Amino acid sequence: MQPRMYAFAFSMTCRANIRDQPTQEERERFGRQGGEGRKKIFEVREYDSDLSFIRNYMTKKLCDELDLYIFEKKGPEWKITDKSWEHIRDQLVYSRVNGGFPYIVVDNGDFERNGELYLKHMYEGMELDLKYVERTIPYIQQLWGKTVHLESVIEAKPVLFSYDGKKHNRKFL
Repeated sequence: MQPRMYAFAFSMTCRANIRDQPTQEERERFGRQGGEGRKKIFEVREYDSDLSFIRNYMTKKLCDELDLYIFEKKGPEWKITDKSWEHIRDQLVYSRVNGGFPYIVVDNGDFERNGELYLKHMYEGMELDLKYVERTIPYIQQLWGKTVHLESVIEAKPVLFSYDGKKHNRKFL
């Protein structure tokens, strides 16, 4: 878990149905009688992963209390694009899949019959962080010894990042 995720999980734990005095809704939904908060916290810690914790304990009320929302960069500005608690929950779960790391595969180890490495980001709705792309590709190129290409998606358009050991190149496909 990343530090921000710990803060979120702590906040969520304090507000979720894991407390000693569950609300009427929590009593009905989870069958909790009250006075079992500490026991329940340890049970959740033992049996739930980050993903199941979010899936099982995220509620509309909790999203409202924590003022959670989904945002995206639209042009030069960041905009709130969604406040639906189900979408927020799903986005949080999705961000934890694969430990939050992107899924990248080797597509071709002899690209253009020149020994170049062609990697493909298996885009599933989450864009790569461009700063990390530009910092990471040189290390991969140094290990590979030849030009490295990385195909991904930015703003719903396929893009190819390349690094030849001297300069970065980015072109939309």
